[in-house]
Amino acid sequence: MAETAGTELAGGDDSATPRAGRDLPIAIGVGLGLLAAVIASLVFRKEVFILLAVAFCGAGMWELAQAFTRRAIALPLLPLLVGVVGILVSAYAGGPEALFVAFMLTAGGVVVWRVLDGAGAPALRDAAAAIFATAYLPFMGGFVMLMLAQPDGPQRVALFVLLSVASDTGGYAAGVLLGRHPLAPSVSPKKSWEGLAGSLLLAGAVGAVGMSWAFDRSPTVGVALGVAAVLTSTLGDLAESLLKRDLELKDMGTLLPGHGGVLDRLDSMLLSAPLVYLVLLLAVPTVAV
Repeated sequence: MAETAGTELAGGDDSATPRAGRDLPIAIGVGLGLLAAVIASLVFRKEVFILLAVAFCGAGMWELAQAFTRRAIALPLLPLLVGVVGILVSAYAGGPEALFVAFMLTAGGVVVWRVLDGAGAPALRDAAAAIFATAYLPFMGGFVMLMLAQPDGPQRVALFVLLSVASDTGGYAAGVLLGRHPLAPSVSPKKSWEGLAGSLLLAGAVGAVGMSWAFDRSPTVGVALGVAAVLTSTLGDLAESLLKRDLELKDMGTLLPGHGGVLDRLDSMLLSAPLVYLVLLLAVPTVAV
């Protein structure tokens, strides 16, 4: 995700972080720890995963608010954090309709809050940025909650997470070893077409195995899901790279050693969550009880 993994170009010196630009052992350790925590929460209880999702989205919202201050944009953080909890919990408890209603209430609430709190300030610009933040983080994250709410929710969310990990890992390995041709040099110079191919291959394989083993569906559907997830993840990754470039930031934060900020881990997952939810909903429909 972002500049931490995925599609780096090969090349560089022989330092401890010559190609990825990171402390690789620390990055691997933190990544494995996060993956273990997510899988453990899915195995243990859904509510634990919801707490993790709220914590990560809340931390990402805080990072976004701090980053926006570089452009003199003041996000109304308190109502946004309340909205994170409300949107994620509503999506899990009430389904798609509740997700949409909670999003609209949060968007309206942050606008009113900022206007009332912003006499003499560029309140309209701040309110627009707050609506963007609401859509970018908790609304997109709400689709993960919709997956979790299904009877086989832990399997759906686990496949979603593993597809993201596969996209990052395949892209990182192929990009470091083979990357020669930049994918989007004006946006993210380290990303390569070879890295994208590695992401597609590994995510396609994970999708095929996951759909066959967890859902007893055709591996072809899993390959298609993996490819689609990589494409949306890459778009999400590049979108955040554009945002960071505009904000003149290398990372959105420093909360995760070796990775940057929480948003640097969530960027690609956020955009792919709606797609994975919809594909799984069509490929593995659930029966109401």
